[in-house]
Amino acid sequence: MWLRRVLRPPRSLRPTRAGWLFSGICFAVGFAALNTGNNLLYLLFALLLGFLIFSGVFSEAALRGLDVRRSFPSEVYCQTAAPVALELTNRQRRFPAYAVVVEDLAGRDCHTGDTVGRVFALRIAPGEQVRRIYRMTPQRRGPLHFAGFRASTRFPFGLFSKSLRLDARQEMMVFPEIVRRAAAESGRAGAGDRRATAHHERPPEATLVREFAVGDPLRRVHWPRSLRESKLFVRESEPEYARSLCVRLQTAGREAGAAFERSVRDAASEVVAALSIGQRVSLITDEHRFPDASGAKQRLRLLRFLATVAPRGSGSAPGEASAS
Repeated sequence: MWLRRVLRPPRSLRPTRAGWLFSGICFAVGFAALNTGNNLLYLLFALLLGFLIFSGVFSEAALRGLDVRRSFPSEVYCQTAAPVALELTNRQRRFPAYAVVVEDLAGRDCHTGDTVGRVFALRIAPGEQVRRIYRMTPQRRGPLHFAGFRASTRFPFGLFSKSLRLDARQEMMVFPEIVRRAAAESGRAGAGDRRATAHHERPPEATLVREFAVGDPLRRVHWPRSLRESKLFVRESEPEYARSLCVRLQTAGREAGAAFERSVRDAASEVVAALSIGQRVSLITDEHRFPDASGAKQRLRLLRFLATVAPRGSGSAPGEASAS
């Protein structure tokens, strides 16, 4: 553990282009002062070194006590931009933080993670918390792992970029891509498509009785209610949205690839479209069966399963999601 800390310190210092130029000038002045013994050059050299020390102290003060927390929506879909909020807190009591850039890192390790988002805060007062939002677009379904953050600043003179790495492991579940479709299109699949099909399981039934209106067919008159109330009532058929929908996804004998991902996308789109209009939805694969239900819990249950479902022929999970 101690060796890892030595090889990968939490803080790093990198000169900027202006920093390299300033360092070259500082070296040249120091070399000239040693060769000539000119007191004015020694004074100038001391001022330049003081500039460097001053820059290091203030950049350290900008990052010390910085705390970052991440939050994202409850539903994130592949190929759809999602907002990710970062809360930046300055836990120092006296010194504000200036010109802080925070990069969100995805992966297993914050030292090797890829940057998926970046935010900037000009000033964070002592004890203040600011909220910044960036947008990311996941490229694959499945779990997306966040490793931590890299906070950096060039304050006060832009000569050096000091960065601090913060561990903040978190997992985001990326749901399959959703193709928006009208409710009437839900359940329509090709006759030969066994991978993502949907069908209605129950015929329409009389579930509602209302007063007779001009133009209603007499065959729909509800005679028991009409005789009891001494006026005509007619039956209403069960609305389309109250029927049950079964979504089927073939996983046996399939290989991971674009074709299977399209099947998962179509199945997820069927689920979302049907549940959005109040239908009861069930999901059947070659290994799993989810009974029909409706509501937000069923939506999350089916989408979470579809986010990680894998074809049985390949024997491999969809893997870790990536983002851009």
